[in-house]
Amino acid sequence: MDSSDDQGIEGVAELPLVSPIRKNQRGKIVGSRERLLIVNMYKANIQKDPNMSMRQMRTIISKEMGIGESTVHRTIKEYNTSNAVKSPKRTKVRAQMTDIFDDFARNAVRRHVHSIWFRREIPTLDKIYKIVSDDNQLPTVSRSTIFKLLKELKFSYVKRGRNSALTERTELILWRRRYLRSIRSFREEGRHIYYLDETWVNAGDCPNYEWRDTTITSHRDAFLKGMSTGSVNPSGKGKRLIVLHIGSEDGFVDNGLLCFESKKNTRDYHDEMNGQTFCEWMENILPRLKDNCVIVMDNASYHSVKLDKAPTLSTKKADIIQWLENKGEVVDRTMIVRELLSILKKIKPLHDKYVIDEIAKAQNKTILRLPPYHCELNPIELAWSSVKHHVRMNNTTFKLPDVKNLLIEGIQRVDADMWKNFIKHTITEENKFWEIDNIMDEVFEAETQNVTLTVGNTSSESESDCD
Repeated sequence: MDSSDDQGIEGVAELPLVSPIRKNQRGKIVGSRERLLIVNMYKANIQKDPNMSMRQMRTIISKEMGIGESTVHRTIKEYNTSNAVKSPKRTKVRAQMTDIFDDFARNAVRRHVHSIWFRREIPTLDKIYKIVSDDNQLPTVSRSTIFKLLKELKFSYVKRGRNSALTERTELILWRRRYLRSIRSFREEGRHIYYLDETWVNAGDCPNYEWRDTTITSHRDAFLKGMSTGSVNPSGKGKRLIVLHIGSEDGFVDNGLLCFESKKNTRDYHDEMNGQTFCEWMENILPRLKDNCVIVMDNASYHSVKLDKAPTLSTKKADIIQWLENKGEVVDRTMIVRELLSILKKIKPLHDKYVIDEIAKAQNKTILRLPPYHCELNPIELAWSSVKHHVRMNNTTFKLPDVKNLLIEGIQRVDADMWKNFIKHTITEENKFWEIDNIMDEVFEAETQNVTLTVGNTSSESESDCD
């Protein structure tokens, strides 16, 4: 082997191994140091090629620094505007879906989807986005946000005929149909029906409007005229009360109120409740309810604590075997976990029981759970609306003890006649849901028939052409 070959081999061996440029993690804040480097590279490239376009500029800098083109573009634009490199905000707060759309707004979106079905039309994302955007009572959001919200509300695309429709998932529709059949059956049997739910009241709740005397220009002007400028509304909502109650056509149940101060700084009041607190409240309230009654509640996690939680894929194999054997199953211990879970799946419905259901059953009472995201089927929501209105209209001190007194006053104002009207309105909503499910079947069936007729006509025309 000659010397040139040796040098070639050595040259190849000495080539440095360069790892690829690391890209900035998506969502990670680009600091002031990185921004200064972006500006310096921008100046250097401009000196080399004054005619370079911004598109070319940001592409080059993005590839060399591993930072997104949009961030590069914003940094350069900000520098050209202010002639300075600003430090970024370290806390990047993004609005959550629950902040943008509360329960009532979500129900409004679903009603808009159903309104399209009532017109005997197939809902599409574009139709839904337009009708939601035209509703001034709902937040203004992008098309992609509406799509995310629909997914959270258990909507999905269903292919029927030539078109795709956005409709609720099968399991949600089946749950709703079971609920509507059950509640109708209980009413026909003459069973007394109670409705329970949790809500919250803030110390800072007050009307969103106020009367103003436009002739008063300042605090001094008000003082000279012998008038008061009134109490100052709080800048935030302040402390919060978590409230739980139950009622029926007879009104709220006496001594059924559970009210306590929130300790967590979370937006979702459901975080304050737990299975033990709810269970203790239920044990105290059940003796006050009529015999053989029905109790309607939503499917919150603390309403649905399992009596005997079944194993899952993450459960140890020995524990799965023990669970099955305790249920009287003969288990082959050579089976793998997935085989054991297939046996478990068959017998699980027989042992899938809830703590609250069993406590109520022991006292000859029945629990009926609402389908998810259907709070308009619970008349107590209308009662809470009336109670909160009373609190807002009379809250002048913004102190929690005073707000609690207003809450109790508001509850006492909601009498049996109001409850009967709330339940009557809820039955109207139930009938709408019952109708909408039938309409979906009719529209889908008509769409399928149209496709069949179109295909048949095309085939006939082809045969006539051949003749």
